Amino acid sequence: MIDLGLSKLMLIGVVALVVIGPERLPKVARTAGALFGRAQRYINDVKAEVSREMELDELRNMRTQFEDAARSAQNTVQKQLHEQEASLNDAWASATGTSTGEIAGGGTDAATGYSDSYLAEPVVTSGIRTSTKRRNWRVRRAATPMWFKQASTTRTRVQSGAARVARHTPAKLRRPVKFF
Repeated sequence: MIDLGLSKLMLIGVVALVVIGPERLPKVARTAGALFGRAQRYINDVKAEVSREMELDELRNMRTQFEDAARSAQNTVQKQLHEQEASLNDAWASATGTSTGEIAGGGTDAATGYSDSYLAEPVVTSGIRTSTKRRNWRVRRAATPMWFKQASTTRTRVQSGAARVARHTPAKLRRPVKFF
């Protein structure tokens, strides 16, 4: 780095005063200061941009690591779920005296005439519902108790802005309406 002491700055100032002259020296000093400030702002912007890019890169790396960890945890859970399902189905089949191939079938009880397929169904099913019915939002809203709506400040009646202001303004502060 350049070593500029007080004596060297005084020497540069005296040389500039002699070369440029006393009339143009303030204007040149202002221009040099503005250029120096602009260069500092540019350098600071570049530093900030580089640090932002580094932080974004770190965040991307953390996100990919987190997604990989989540995927591995999900795979582990799915694997354990399938193993437990298989062991429960085997235990159910051995307890009911049926083989795993007979679990899907089922028959009827001779004495009652009812189907005994409910006994032979597997204990755990890991299937996820693929068709979810969309519930009517009016039914869900009407099912909410009125005391909960009032406590959670849910609007039960629609009012205009002026009506809400008039409702919450004390009567002595309201202006009387004058007609001609």
